[in-house]
Amino acid sequence: MTTLSEVTNLLKKRGYTIEFNLKHDHLECLGDHLKILPGEFIVDKHYRFEGVSDPGDEAIVFAISSEKHNLKGVLIDGYGISSEGISVEMIKALDEVKI
Repeated sequence: MTTLSEVTNLLKKRGYTIEFNLKHDHLECLGDHLKILPGEFIVDKHYRFEGVSDPGDEAIVFAISSEKHNLKGVLIDGYGISSEGISVEMIKALDEVKI
């Protein structure tokens, strides 16, 4: 798989149907605004995409699940889980991939 759309389509087929927004100290489910805190979700897998000529094309796709909330979804972020604006706890939670 080489494109972001191929990965997101595959993850959707695998049950990752929720779209997440990254907030300062939680993930937010689009649509119902459910807040998921660090410790309430795990990163099952992540995929990195690097732009060949444009650094603005760089992105990470996170496949995320939450047993507590009984859901699976996708977070797409422009290369920046360490970017300003999110808490240390969120950075740590997104950096830990389930093995």
